[in-house]
Amino acid sequence: MKLTTERADLLTSLGHVQSVVERRNTIPILSNVLLEAAEGKLSLTATDLDLAIVDKAPAEVTQEGATTTPAHTLYDIVRKLPDGAQVSLGLSEGGGRLNVTAGRSEFNLPCLPREDFPAMSGGELPHRFMVGGAELRRLIDKTRFAVSTEETRYYLNGIYLHAAEAQGVAMLRAVATDGHRLARVDTPLPEGAAGIPGVIAPRKAVSELRKLIEETDGAIEVALSDTKIRFAFDEAVLTSKLIDGTFPDYHRVIPEGNDKLMEADTKVFAEAVDRVSTVSTEKSRAIKLALDQGRAVLAANSPDSASASEEIAVSYDQEALEIGFNSRYLLDITAQIEGDQAQFVLADAVSPTLVRDGADDGALYVLMPMRV
Repeated sequence: MKLTTERADLLTSLGHVQSVVERRNTIPILSNVLLEAAEGKLSLTATDLDLAIVDKAPAEVTQEGATTTPAHTLYDIVRKLPDGAQVSLGLSEGGGRLNVTAGRSEFNLPCLPREDFPAMSGGELPHRFMVGGAELRRLIDKTRFAVSTEETRYYLNGIYLHAAEAQGVAMLRAVATDGHRLARVDTPLPEGAAGIPGVIAPRKAVSELRKLIEETDGAIEVALSDTKIRFAFDEAVLTSKLIDGTFPDYHRVIPEGNDKLMEADTKVFAEAVDRVSTVSTEKSRAIKLALDQGRAVLAANSPDSASASEEIAVSYDQEALEIGFNSRYLLDITAQIEGDQAQFVLADAVSPTLVRDGADDGALYVLMPMRV
């Protein structure tokens, strides 16, 4: 194998694939990136056995071939090379070392045979459709904050994607919850997605997908089965196993009888929550909202007798109500709201609260109250 490529192209592709590679691996080959040179391209592949990514960089290939070498080391080398550098990669005669040269810099990295590199079994992906990068970005950004990190309830460790209906219109819906808050976001159902099964895309796959979306404006091809999902970009392809579990019936936690509406300026409300929560304990982050005609008083206390309160003007004309929330969760939700007005639809101090975005009818959030 022998090739030359631009540093910028190689760095972009390595940046995409190296973040899939775990820093600590009991299986040495999983620390490596698979490099394959052929037909004017350098193909780079990385996997952790649950997630695999392939990206391609343009290259001047003088000798075709393939090998694997430590992903993070190669990435760090290329990252530290000067802008505009031409990077040459070549295999030693026995194939045991990868020679990396750029200008006067030279590196020799250990290699493992490409035959040992695991391939994620293909399998049929019968459902295929195209979705715009902006739509997919919105689905991810407005839901992933609510994905659970609790490994015991593994079926909550991802975003639930499925076809749904809202007011008679077919939608592609993303839902995430950790049991304390829930995010549900809709976008019009793409052509070809009508019969898709409900699938749970794992947290790590969502994170890697979000990085790839950042660099594209075009449509992304999504292909899936009951066990796998694949996202294809211009040069990059991300394939992930799906979480093998049943996502809970989220409809049951979305309240329908809430009758008290509070509207607040999103920025003013979020900044007040942030200020008042400064004194709340790191563990509970509890904050109390006291609602009355046209105003909300936010208050927090800590065990060492610190306290804080702030009054803001809101639109509220129902009976007085006091309710407690985790301030971190409140801030996470208000950070997703694009409109000037955040709408809180409440029932009482112990029932879930609905939060809506005045500028986005397709986004809905549910927040469980806490005792304060």
